[in-house]
Amino acid sequence: MESINEIKNIVESACIEDIPQIITKFEADERKGVIKLIESAKKRYDGFYFEQERLKKLCFYENQCHSAGYKFVAGVDEVGRGPFAGPVVTAAVILKEGDLIEGINDSKKLTAARREQLYDEIINRALAYSFGVVSHEEIDELNILQATKKAMSIAVDGLKIKPDFVLIDALTIPDINIKQKGIIKGDAKSISIGAASIIAKVYRDRMMTEYDKIYPGYDFAENKGYGTKAHIDAIIKNGICPIHRRSFVKKYTGALNV
Repeated sequence: MESINEIKNIVESACIEDIPQIITKFEADERKGVIKLIESAKKRYDGFYFEQERLKKLCFYENQCHSAGYKFVAGVDEVGRGPFAGPVVTAAVILKEGDLIEGINDSKKLTAARREQLYDEIINRALAYSFGVVSHEEIDELNILQATKKAMSIAVDGLKIKPDFVLIDALTIPDINIKQKGIIKGDAKSISIGAASIIAKVYRDRMMTEYDKIYPGYDFAENKGYGTKAHIDAIIKNGICPIHRRSFVKKYTGALNV
């Protein structure tokens, strides 16, 4: 009979696929230490199974596209429509059919650390990915909706593999000449849109952290350009900096000519 430490090593080093077999082998063992190990293994496997089922549901729209004969399905999302400063950033991602990357979800539901982890995994496992960036000047010139659509078009055009279907969070993209579908809250309903939301968020957050070094005093590393009270107070005190969206912050700048 294996010792409890030996069973612990078996459980902790096991691949997730081997957990059911290990549970079957040791679940009749009445030693308290083994019972705890098997309970822990069951929770681990249940969590894995739940995540796999969640991810399969996230593939609903992608599966529809593949069943209809579309081979390369891209997901597109944006980040940065609301901030007072910095660009709007979009990402387009084509995942391998059936590749269930654990943890993909609406980026807003993930911690910054988890987004960073998933960023690397997504770009390493994706068939193709690309970013679209539209500056604060163009946002002021075009308006944020049109700037967002332009950034999405840039991201799709930048993919090294041309998609034959595009799934987009909420919007549709004019003039891309590709079949497309806008999905309300798509980052929580589509695995490829969710992947795009994560890498776009990380990409823009890194940009704003760099801007914080160039334009200190607005705490861009923390607020990422969003209109927090501290950010508004800094604008009122210091005026605007070169990356502020003038159309967004005009009411906070008093007599300044912006």
